[in-house]
Amino acid sequence: MNKPKSGGGWQAIRYTLRKAGEVGPLRFWNAMSARNACKTCAFGMGGQLGGMRNEAGHFPEVCKKSVQAMASDMQGRIEPRFFETYSRAELTRLTPRELETMGRLVDPVFAGPDDTHYRIVSWEEAFQRAAESLKSATPERTFFYASGRSSNEAGFLLQILGRALGTNHVSNCSYYCHQASGAGLSEAIGTATATVSLDDVADCDTFFLIGGNPASNHPRLMTMLMKLRRNGGKVIVVNPVKETGLVNFRVPSSARSMLFGTEIASTYIQNTIGGDIALLAGIAKWIVEHDKVDRQFVEQNTERFEEIESFVRDLTWERIVAASGVDRAVIESVAVDYAGSKRAILAWTMGITHHEHGVQNVQWIVNLALLRGMIGKHGAGVLPIRGHSNVQGMGSVGVSPAIGKAVLAGLEKEGLTPPTWKGYDTLAAIEASARGEMDVCLCLGGNLFGANPDANFATGALAKIGLVVYMNTTLNTGHVLGLGRSTLILPVLARDEEPQPTTQESMFSYVRLSDGGERRHEGPKSEVEILAEIAFQALGEGGPLDWRNLRDHEQIRRLISRVVPGMENLASISETKREFQIPGRILNDPQFKTASGKAKFFAHPIPDLEPLGARQLRLMTVRSEGQFNTVVYEEKDIYRGQDRRDVILMNGADIARLGLSVDQLVTVQNEVGAMPNILVREFDIAPGCTLMYYPEANVLVSRRTDPKSKTPAFKNAIVSIVPQSGEATLSSEEGDASAPEHVTKNRSKMRSC
Repeated sequence: MNKPKSGGGWQAIRYTLRKAGEVGPLRFWNAMSARNACKTCAFGMGGQLGGMRNEAGHFPEVCKKSVQAMASDMQGRIEPRFFETYSRAELTRLTPRELETMGRLVDPVFAGPDDTHYRIVSWEEAFQRAAESLKSATPERTFFYASGRSSNEAGFLLQILGRALGTNHVSNCSYYCHQASGAGLSEAIGTATATVSLDDVADCDTFFLIGGNPASNHPRLMTMLMKLRRNGGKVIVVNPVKETGLVNFRVPSSARSMLFGTEIASTYIQNTIGGDIALLAGIAKWIVEHDKVDRQFVEQNTERFEEIESFVRDLTWERIVAASGVDRAVIESVAVDYAGSKRAILAWTMGITHHEHGVQNVQWIVNLALLRGMIGKHGAGVLPIRGHSNVQGMGSVGVSPAIGKAVLAGLEKEGLTPPTWKGYDTLAAIEASARGEMDVCLCLGGNLFGANPDANFATGALAKIGLVVYMNTTLNTGHVLGLGRSTLILPVLARDEEPQPTTQESMFSYVRLSDGGERRHEGPKSEVEILAEIAFQALGEGGPLDWRNLRDHEQIRRLISRVVPGMENLASISETKREFQIPGRILNDPQFKTASGKAKFFAHPIPDLEPLGARQLRLMTVRSEGQFNTVVYEEKDIYRGQDRRDVILMNGADIARLGLSVDQLVTVQNEVGAMPNILVREFDIAPGCTLMYYPEANVLVSRRTDPKSKTPAFKNAIVSIVPQSGEATLSSEEGDASAPEHVTKNRSKMRSC
């Protein structure tokens, strides 16, 4: 298929209309416009202003990601005969998309060690199995995991359930995405979150977008960037891959943009994978040597500047250019633009955090911001562009192995004394499972298996756990490849089906209230109801917490308001309907919550990347335009012009150097794993670099992590390309011609709900 010249545009509108037609246009409109927070990215949409409005009240605020998530939740149910007919082995042959489109989970299902099929069980049996497993396991052999799609109420209940059981093995999906952002920011400026609000983004004059592709993953940000360019501002993109939507985007809510397109990147830098610190240090070198440092800001509000100054002055341009893969003239041009900015925002996504030096990457971005006094004033700051709609909220309410002193003290005031020993991060829990040290794992949403590096290892590790409990709306690869010795899947209500209001927190620390709504199917239960019942059956009555009472979301919010600093307004939000910004996080003044009260510079050296062999390339795993995190909604990646996912995108010079041709079959392999029958495709990516789709390519990603954040290096794996004999079998235009009969039948039930 051909790659479009712009992102967005009529193709996005046609797609939205098609998905609306599949589930019923009026039903779809009502669902999208209801007062519920968007289910996908953390950019923030919905809540009490209406389903398609941001916190500033702008309408319409909608994108393909929110459309895809809503359409998925409006699918028909999976019928009982599905699990009776298809064995666990047969289910492993389905693709991530095919599993997602099987329909909604409505019945609890269970598979024991000797079961060839999942079988439907009653809720009573499901609760009993989960509770008895937790009661019989020791705290050190139990761990809990949460997705960022769940609510603050469910996340808080999950983490206090873990503490009440005596374990600190409580983690969330941020360990596989933005944990490096939180760790790096906390150390440098004393806060783990963005220092800017939506209003700041609207008022900046320069926007650095480093290591991300929001045209696909956070499409509504493109409206902000369009307005910035129209106002004469600059957008500086740093990405090894030339992404169509970051070059030009047609914003559907703008007639002018739809007609003529909008140039997004004023400068597009294609650095080599892992070359970010070298690039940032080069910009800093020019700023220092041309006396463009905001000396007054630095002297009054920072410490350790002399280390940065000495480091960049001693750094040679030869070293910078070689390590970054970017010409000196390009780096200096960006530095000139930055020096001329009065209000700059430096933003990044997982292209920065998914490295063994992810925290160092983040702190170099902070270095650049501090040099010019771009933290602590309106229209300027740092912005980690987070993924899931409530992943930041999960951290705020304590879904983490280590909870803050204030939260710990708050829990103790409520009579709950959490354990003091160090809990496992997500990967550490998986590795403990591989050693046979885990008996129970409870997953609140998400796809723990699909999010893991070294997929083969993850399968083996999870298989050693006595009972794995999943709470999901639809099937995913974890349900077929991430099985424990016994596996229990509990169907949950979607956010807009909750019988009680829930809350979510955006990447701008803005807390929204979602009303919930009518259930679409009989059977699924609220996440809070499930957790509260499991807690009650496992812990009983007479403890410090009344688990029966904590089925009431308002009671949970009141408890959060007493325990978590900054969340005091949660106590009355269901009555007042007043959504709020968590105080103390948006920095319009240079007041830093560090020990010294000053921000810190970190003069991290340029990392020495492992050299490449003759047939090796540096691999980054990426999401497609047709997916969100581990959830694959479409096989096609329209913006990259790809009709399928079993491809490797390579620079044309690398294809020629390796003696390959477009659409040739190859095996991509390394010391971690191998992926045979992969098609070679040419793409505009930095030389020596390549990309493949996540989560399938996780089989090639090692378990090496950043030492501080424990985040794996999903964006920097060295792979070898081995030619295969034989020709590729190209998919049909629709990509569904070879789908099993039960797949096509279930897809046809979209209207039945």
